[in-house]
Amino acid sequence: MTSEQDPRLGTKPDAEQLPRVATGDPAAVPPTVQAGDAAPTDGGQPTPPRGHSVLREITGGNAIISVLAVVLALIAGAILIVLTDEDVQQAAGYFFSRPIDTLRAIGESVGGAYSALFQGSIYNFRRPGFAAGIRPLTETLTFATPLIAAGLGVALAFRIGLFNIGGRGQMLVASAAAGWIGFTLELPPVVHMLFALLAGVVAGALWGGLVGLLKARTGAHEVIVTIMLNYVAFYLISFLLRTPGALQAPGQNNPKTPPIDPNAVFPDLLGPGYNLHFGFVLAILATLVVWWLLNRSSLGFQFRAVGENPNAARVAGISVPRMYIYGMLISGGLVGLAGVSQVLGTTTTGFSAGIDAGIGFEAITVALLGRSRPWGVFAAGILFGALKAGGFSMQAAQGVPIDIVLVVQSLIVLFIAAPPLVRAIFRLPTPTGLGIRGVRANRKAVAK
Repeated sequence: MTSEQDPRLGTKPDAEQLPRVATGDPAAVPPTVQAGDAAPTDGGQPTPPRGHSVLREITGGNAIISVLAVVLALIAGAILIVLTDEDVQQAAGYFFSRPIDTLRAIGESVGGAYSALFQGSIYNFRRPGFAAGIRPLTETLTFATPLIAAGLGVALAFRIGLFNIGGRGQMLVASAAAGWIGFTLELPPVVHMLFALLAGVVAGALWGGLVGLLKARTGAHEVIVTIMLNYVAFYLISFLLRTPGALQAPGQNNPKTPPIDPNAVFPDLLGPGYNLHFGFVLAILATLVVWWLLNRSSLGFQFRAVGENPNAARVAGISVPRMYIYGMLISGGLVGLAGVSQVLGTTTTGFSAGIDAGIGFEAITVALLGRSRPWGVFAAGILFGALKAGGFSMQAAQGVPIDIVLVVQSLIVLFIAAPPLVRAIFRLPTPTGLGIRGVRANRKAVAK
């Protein structure tokens, strides 16, 4: 070995250096080995470069999985569009004689459907002027407003380790409280709106806080309690809507409330030509508040500690039952904000028992897609708002059933719930679980 060049050291070690190299003495390493070079491992293989670990965390992280879950769902939706398109079926009948016709029909079917989806949710190039073309985006934001608020409530409960599927009941109770204040009292413009807003949020918070109280005091499972309270709220509001002097509009037999007083209605953000209202601003503020609460406050730290391990949190001196109550109070208030946005911003001419419009359950999907992170929920809410707004346009323009949008939403949840499946399809690496910051911190510790 003394007569051959060592490929790792780049020089000929003499007899005195060999024992010191074998023991790992840094003084024995010749100056040809520079700092930052890949060091050999015990197996003789160099460790991967520094950027590989960071890239592994990025390509295998939750954010990429969420994006790819949406991509897979859209691909599956395209397949369903093709299978249900009459032109594609007709062209497929003579595929072997004229295959180009079938491929052209498939392209026109999928391209037309998703083009209509885009023009119905983001920007319509066929309308004259920017003000008219941007109207679909405002519709997307309008649909996204209650989804963001309710999704934040469900995500906050997730972070505490609770499964709040009582969004429907909390929205109904909040809508009834805000609506009753809105069409019964006569107050100055700003005061009336704030009073109705506060009443709705408080009603939703109390309805959700009841779940937390039962969970903390009796150990009742929040899933069972929220399901039962959904039925209680629905039939209670249905009864009040059929009771004169309660929620039912005077002089009519339909289970519907009177219109909201104009002083209590959310103002339009872009004028009367658009449906976007002040509720979207409240959704942005709610996202900021929840982000600060979870990441910058001591209460948020206790929420996250309980969600990670309630037993360890209890040993650390955190009152787990109290966190359950506080968490469900805030969660119910956020979901209640979604109901208030519906009553005071969207359906101001009066509402019925279907005011929730399935938002309470769609909020679970939004929270899952957003990984229970406030800004992730915000982005997921806008995505689902775009699917809602564009779905109607896709059905009207291309004849594509609106149910395909629901299938896409369901597939998004399916793929998010199975990250190994997404990684296997796209051949992504499995992350170490340390995160980018953890990888960098680990490398710094090794370097020291």
